[in-house]
Amino acid sequence: MNTRYLVKRALYALATIYVAVSLTFFLIRLLPGGPKTYIKNKLMKSQTSMSVEEINNLAAAYTNVYPDQPLHMQYLSYMTSAVQGDFGTSVWFGEPVSQVIWRAMPWTLFLSTTTLFLGLVIGIVVGGLMAYNEGGRFDIGMTTYTLISGSIPYYMLAILLIYVFGFMWGVFPTSGAYASGVEPGFNLPFMMSVAYHATLPITSMVLVAFGGTALGLRSNAISELGADYIRAARIRALPQHRIALRYVARNAILPMYTGIMMGIASVFGGSIILEQIFGYQGVGYIMFKATMSRDYPLMMGSFILVTVATVVGIFIADVTYGMVDPRIEAGGEGRESY
Repeated sequence: MNTRYLVKRALYALATIYVAVSLTFFLIRLLPGGPKTYIKNKLMKSQTSMSVEEINNLAAAYTNVYPDQPLHMQYLSYMTSAVQGDFGTSVWFGEPVSQVIWRAMPWTLFLSTTTLFLGLVIGIVVGGLMAYNEGGRFDIGMTTYTLISGSIPYYMLAILLIYVFGFMWGVFPTSGAYASGVEPGFNLPFMMSVAYHATLPITSMVLVAFGGTALGLRSNAISELGADYIRAARIRALPQHRIALRYVARNAILPMYTGIMMGIASVFGGSIILEQIFGYQGVGYIMFKATMSRDYPLMMGSFILVTVATVVGIFIADVTYGMVDPRIEAGGEGRESY
């Protein structure tokens, strides 16, 4: 690993996070009313006996900034607290932002990573079969399906699944992460309830997501099947499964590595609409609630989480690509990811 290149990419990643968070801080304060005005008005309505000074102090406790300070002092105050893990208090939930996000993270991680894993596995298998049956009925049929499914927003399919399997047939629940009467914990009833409630959200995402992977792998695999080293392997009478798995599949997946890592990076920010449709209380759900209720501390905390996860995912993809594909030398030209 080229240490100089690694340090350079790490500094780029930190600079990207810093600029993104700073822009968000100032843009949120340009919103009509601004967070301090909104929070102060809310406190004045609910705490009529409090003085202006007490309300200002309480607003400062919520947002980590003092409303009467200049904007640059508010910025320094917030960034100092954020670096220490203090993102303020959520106006909607009445709890520390870090605590609200920490409680929501497992649900989003479960939903997004399961969807990503299933989408990749199904996409790779289907794409490989399409390449080996190029021009056949299966190839034509799946190509048509992936083109159609790729043009349908996943939330439209989610609404259709809820209507058919939830309201019409009553096969699956329409909202929530687990049944109300189940005791949360590491026990079989709870895990089965979680899997049962996650069936429709995961299905709606997988049915749309795997098409892009399948088409990408089909194209790469067809290109590899025509390569000279594959002909040489066949002339040597190597087993077909060895050629398919160790030669074709391995080299066909490599160009998709960066896209896979970026998919992992987007696990927190890619399910906002889906979690809202299914009432799934993950990070996307609380981001939507924070936006609709003008809960600025929670908006900032959620955005910082999404930004850090995205940049870290791209950074890992960037520095590990050379390990996955030895043909790419770390630090070489044309490897700028962000």
